[in-house]
Amino acid sequence: MAETRRITVSLPNSLLKEVDFIVSMERKNRSEFIKEAMKLYIREKRRMEVSQRLKDGYVEMSKINLALAEIGFEQDMEELNKYETNLTGCEKM
Repeated sequence: MAETRRITVSLPNSLLKEVDFIVSMERKNRSEFIKEAMKLYIREKRRMEVSQRLKDGYVEMSKINLALAEIGFEQDMEELNKYETNLTGCEKM
């Protein structure tokens, strides 16, 4: 079993009453409740951080994709102009 340490936590009475109600309903003690709440908070915090990193990555990739699409479009237009020039003998602008 992992080493444990005793800590002191100060809570407003209203919050402690809610905790005690849940603890009594779930037949747990305060320590178990707080341990589970902390683990849940840490998991959710990590999940939110990963989600934000993914979102930032998608935004960055969209900028890269747009730049590549614009380069491709410019090349396509150049090729189209060359093709039309060869067909008609007239250069377009």
